Amino acid sequence: MSTENEGTAVPPAPSAPPPPADAPAASAPQGAPPGSAPAANDPYGPPAAQAHHDAGPGESTSAPDPSWPPPPPPSTPAYGGDGGAGHGAAGQGGGGWGAGWGTTHQQPAPKNGRGRGGLVAAVLVAALVAGGLGGGLGYTLARENDSGSSTTVSAGTTGGNVKRDPGTVAAVAAAALPSTVTIEAASSSGEGGTGTGFVFDKQGHIVTNNHVVADAVDGGNLSATFPDGKKYEAEVVGNAQGYDVAVIKLKNAPSDLKPLPLGNSDDVAVGDSTIAIGAPFGLSNTVTTGIISAKNRPVASSDGSGSKASYMSALQTDASINPGNSGGPLLDAQGNVIGINSAIQSTSNGGFGTGQAGSIGLGFAIPINQAKYVAQELIRTGKPVYAKIGASVSLEDTTGGAKITEQGVGGAEPVDPGGPADKAGLKPGDVITKLDDRVIDSGPTLIGEIWTHKPGDEVTITYERGGKEHTTELTLGSRVGDS
Repeated sequence: MSTENEGTAVPPAPSAPPPPADAPAASAPQGAPPGSAPAANDPYGPPAAQAHHDAGPGESTSAPDPSWPPPPPPSTPAYGGDGGAGHGAAGQGGGGWGAGWGTTHQQPAPKNGRGRGGLVAAVLVAALVAGGLGGGLGYTLARENDSGSSTTVSAGTTGGNVKRDPGTVAAVAAAALPSTVTIEAASSSGEGGTGTGFVFDKQGHIVTNNHVVADAVDGGNLSATFPDGKKYEAEVVGNAQGYDVAVIKLKNAPSDLKPLPLGNSDDVAVGDSTIAIGAPFGLSNTVTTGIISAKNRPVASSDGSGSKASYMSALQTDASINPGNSGGPLLDAQGNVIGINSAIQSTSNGGFGTGQAGSIGLGFAIPINQAKYVAQELIRTGKPVYAKIGASVSLEDTTGGAKITEQGVGGAEPVDPGGPADKAGLKPGDVITKLDDRVIDSGPTLIGEIWTHKPGDEVTITYERGGKEHTTELTLGSRVGDS
């Protein structure tokens, strides 16, 4: 929307007041008649492109086992991180929620030659007048200051000396930034991108997203750079594709590492303040703020390359998260890590010259209680451990629940004989509508909720069979590894 008055005559600018007696007179521009304003070109470029969001993969019609993450369903949010090529994080790969605004608008041509240029010229004249006045005034004040009669007031302290109270964004950021890193990952062929991670322990373990380091898992290059510029080579200790969590370890790690304190994501409430740290579009050590917008948000995310999806019961935040934020900490107001920034929902158009989507205030983080368990297993064994019910469920985009399919993956039984679901009395065709007190509206939601638990946990399953509601107790089984 233009703020100029197109085609309206511009009144002449006021004459400049005479300069102070001791101030040097301003000389007129060479080659211009006295009192004329210099020509000015339109300083405005074309409007910025809208954010781009590639369409996600198509809906799978197979009946995968929830113990293994199936291909992502439609409208899949994109990963929230990779700032470069390859796995395209925050906004790359997910299904968008709509296109940009509609028709374009062409401005009418200026009338009688008195349009934008005349106004800009008049503005420049006024600016020159104000500049001349300000210069003369400043010169006068300087003379008075020299004589001991200054009218200026100086602040007692500068911004760098101000003490920030605990709990302020500045104080939290100052404490957390030294324990965050910008991760660069590349495959052996050179493809890769940028993400974020944070110090997990004093041994040099860094927690991040699987999709941030996936390119470097098999013989690639991996490095981590701290805000002070110190860069360390690193290696992948373990990665969990289904959880979208990975742990890397610094080579020759320094002895003064300060792990970030871990909070309790179960205690987070909607409306709590959040602080996200990351490297959006490669801009390292960026801090953004927001609130917890929702809890237990079912999210199936993918990088758009056709790989299997990751599932989470996420913390939703409106803190700005963009490509490069993936793997970074989501902090509470006290500086405790409550989540790992992982994915965003985005519009379908791209911007910032990258072809990657950007933040529209819908960011999703893996709850730290889940991520902590996964990271500890990866450090201990190098492999992830997943909870499972031992039944295949449909991935249809419905709101009626998670239906146990009539046929399993690859011709296998839809309910594992002797598995947890079988022991609990579940059968093909049953529709699971609740897991404990969590409403289940689809297969992906069920998978995400199951994976918030540990193997061996006892849960209550509510399901429908033949139009009647039933409940049963179920002890979750386990599966080790992603393959």
